[in-house]
Amino acid sequence: MLREVGVLIRQARSGKLIVRLKGDAKAGEVLFDSDGRAVGKVTEVFGPIRSPYASLEPLTDKVARVIGEKVYLKN
Repeated sequence: MLREVGVLIRQARSGKLIVRLKGDAKAGEVLFDSDGRAVGKVTEVFGPIRSPYASLEPLTDKVARVIGEKVYLKN
């Protein structure tokens, strides 16, 4: 089962993916797209407590496909 945790908003110059979080995500967790494919591994959570962001190390070569898409945790 997938639980929505945020939206992938862009790719940083470093190559990492930036997610605007709606739910909890912790460093080391892998986030998935709606089809259950791994998108990236959380390396850092940052920003204000009320509207945090996460930085992901990409686990896909098709980054352009996932920009703007919701990301999920597997329960």
